Amino acid sequence: MRRYEVVFVLAPTLTEEEVDSQVDTFAKAAQEMGAEVANIDKWGKRRLAFPVQKHNEGYYTVLTLDEESGRAVAELERRFKVIDAVIRFLSVRVDEDLKRAQKFETRKEQRQLRRAQSKATSERTPADSDRDEGDSDSDEQE
Repeated sequence: MRRYEVVFVLAPTLTEEEVDSQVDTFAKAAQEMGAEVANIDKWGKRRLAFPVQKHNEGYYTVLTLDEESGRAVAELERRFKVIDAVIRFLSVRVDEDLKRAQKFETRKEQRQLRRAQSKATSERTPADSDRDEGDSDSDEQE
């Protein structure tokens, strides 16, 4: 199951009821396309970093979606483009980052295991050290 975070900013000229109805509409559209809405996080009215379409503020909302294909995200992005109330949006696939972090962690563990195994095989047993007492080169290397 793939996880997506869809962040969108609505125009500050909307009322709270209009913002809530827009968010509900987007969530229902995602569900109709087969996505499961894991979380709806409304941040409220925030100041923008720079003016967007002559707006200095906007209503921020984050939708967290779980789905197999990206059809619901594509549909949401299409709707964001045609609705004037949406001034900015961003869709990010989050599970790839988690997958990449797990992959690096697995590689790290495998490297540590190989190092421990090679160190264990390179250590000498007491019987081996008795045999090599006359070898001064091997003593200097250890």
